[in-house]
Amino acid sequence: MKKTELIAAVAEQSGLSKKDAEKALTAALDAIIKAVAEGDKVQLTGFGTFEQRQRNARTGVDPRTGNSIDIPASKVPAFKAGKAFKDIVNQ
Repeated sequence: MKKTELIAAVAEQSGLSKKDAEKALTAALDAIIKAVAEGDKVQLTGFGTFEQRQRNARTGVDPRTGNSIDIPASKVPAFKAGKAFKDIVNQ
């Protein structure tokens, strides 16, 4: 499902126009992105948790040359599905 399809589904289920559904979805996603970027955890009960995780620095291998390279530490976004979400997927 692409973003336009998600917007159409939200509009249909909520009774909003597609334009209003797009505004609502965009605002929600922007709020989640901003919170995770600032290091906050966003918990949506029944859906899941968005959070920021720290990746440690490590040594990797360049597949073209076979030389080892240093990969610096970084922060990455992470999502953990909630129990209700997992249960629905596993039905």
